[in-house]
Amino acid sequence: MREIKASQIIDKVKELFLKANYHIDPDLLKLLQKTLEEETSPIGKYVLKMIIENNKIASREELPICQDTGLAVLFIELGQEVRITDGDFAEAINQGVKEAYQEGYLRKSVVDDPVFERKNTKTNTPAIIYTDIVPGDKIKFLVMPKGFGSENMSTLGMLKPADGPEGIVNFIVETVKKAGPNPCPPTIIGVGIGGTADRAMVIAKKAITRKIGEPNKSEKYAIMEKEILKRINNLGIGPAGLGGNISCLAVHIDYLPTHIAGLPVAVNVCCHAARHAEGIL
Repeated sequence: MREIKASQIIDKVKELFLKANYHIDPDLLKLLQKTLEEETSPIGKYVLKMIIENNKIASREELPICQDTGLAVLFIELGQEVRITDGDFAEAINQGVKEAYQEGYLRKSVVDDPVFERKNTKTNTPAIIYTDIVPGDKIKFLVMPKGFGSENMSTLGMLKPADGPEGIVNFIVETVKKAGPNPCPPTIIGVGIGGTADRAMVIAKKAITRKIGEPNKSEKYAIMEKEILKRINNLGIGPAGLGGNISCLAVHIDYLPTHIAGLPVAVNVCCHAARHAEGIL
């Protein structure tokens, strides 16, 4: 049994949320530079240039990529041979988020009561924490500051099995079409298919963090990703919704077994930044 102190978790979570808010993924930056060459609209090219420059400045100066520094989401793989000492696991995670957002001067965007008082917690906590128990003696963290300009455009469809691949593609494309300029395109679209309604939403969000542009390991799903990407980019939404042929950077599908009577399809929309960071203790 390996012991990991709560203070180590605090420090790692803090480090990762600062990194995710300041530094765009290098592969994503390369893709943005590639799409700049492919964009045909002059105003679309201008917007992409500004996005790229903004990302470089944020990284160089260690400033937030976006003013919406997101709701703190964590996907954690907790080794079953790990014992947390000197503190509580969830409390340590929330303390790390609190310190990152306070010391990093990141905007605090969490309200305690979502309906009536909507009072800001002033710490950007509590975080949304998903934990899987896995073999081993390590803790793997995947943190995701999720902004709500794009999160608000996400949706769930409880399709019929008879809708099949065509129905899934149409649902996803229509979701992005309705979102229009709201999620700060070009977007990255995470899709979760199968499981239950709630589980499909979780895997859709996590799918966004897959290595950018890396196709699904299943050839059939990889083909579906390409088709959806092509159809979205044919919508003409363009960078910042100002028109153009680059409306989406990538479509990432993940899937799970599901009930014979169901076909849950979750669409999690993300802006061009797709902020996330990974670390291991």
